[in-house]
Amino acid sequence: MSTDDLVRLGNRIDDIEVVSGRPRFPVPGTRAEKRAERQVAGWFILAAIMGLAFIVFFIAWPHDWVAPGEPGSVEYVLYTPIIGVTLGIAVLATGMGVIAYSKKLLPEDLTIQQRHDGRSNELERRTAAARLVQAGEQSGLGRRKLIVRSLGAAGGVLGVGVAVAAFGGLVKNPWKEGDESPLLVTEWRSDNGERVYVRKFDGNPEDVVLVRAGDLEPGSMETVFPFKESDRNNPEKLAETVRSADSPVMLIRLRSNVSVIKRAGQEDFNYGSLFAYSKICSHMGCPTSLYEDQTMRILCPCHQSQFQANEYARPVFGPAARPLAQLPIAVDDQGYLYARSDFIEPVGPGFWERRP
Repeated sequence: MSTDDLVRLGNRIDDIEVVSGRPRFPVPGTRAEKRAERQVAGWFILAAIMGLAFIVFFIAWPHDWVAPGEPGSVEYVLYTPIIGVTLGIAVLATGMGVIAYSKKLLPEDLTIQQRHDGRSNELERRTAAARLVQAGEQSGLGRRKLIVRSLGAAGGVLGVGVAVAAFGGLVKNPWKEGDESPLLVTEWRSDNGERVYVRKFDGNPEDVVLVRAGDLEPGSMETVFPFKESDRNNPEKLAETVRSADSPVMLIRLRSNVSVIKRAGQEDFNYGSLFAYSKICSHMGCPTSLYEDQTMRILCPCHQSQFQANEYARPVFGPAARPLAQLPIAVDDQGYLYARSDFIEPVGPGFWERRP
């Protein structure tokens, strides 16, 4: 049977009554038809341009964090809006092109169909496919090369854009430095034996306020950062250390009457009642910036993970599955706290290559 025969048979089977039907442009190749084609193609061309812009901005636009007021901070702030706007316009333009095509070029049909329940049989599915084929033939899509090419460009660029967004983070190799790779090393590591002190941050990266063991009241918490004496006169390095994602540490002083359970191999990581845990949640990397003294729990506000501070910061609630990394600390002759070494495990959430 021909396509037309299958369509007529399918209409009878599905109780479809064709009330009226006529092609959008009875005479092919008119100026009105060409104008409609250009309008539809224009949407697809816009989608392709915006999709290409999204790819370029996603890869090439500066995206590393820059503190407000510093050179490059405006570009950093604009990164997310730019890639969001370009991708959004690309998707919107593609949808508008499809709508414009159906409104301006598809045949004008008015049909009435009785509703039937249940799954269609094989014959009904074949006749339905034939109706789709017929609609495509009547729309003249095969001879509208401009629309086909612009739609192909838009779809191709959008497909590449989705792949870039999904796999763009895998382009850089995080292990090219081996044991010195960023996922394994933090700013708390000592270079050439230089001592790394515990530092408060008052909002000014150039101010250096070291922490003494007696500065914290029992039951209190302080967010601290690493400091090396060699960086004192280097404002850029001081600012970089503070804004580094793996630098923040929660320094907690437990009350004297609290029982403590320590993690195997980390029995001497604390100094008295002072414990230092990474502020980066082991679930998704959010800052665990809340501490509840009565329950001695560290709280992550993003996904409500909770960690028991007096039990090596083990997770006791929420999606986090691993304890917070603990920083080994000690006190020098003047009473200032310092890190005895870097963390002995990666901070933050898990990754594929993370050692158990």
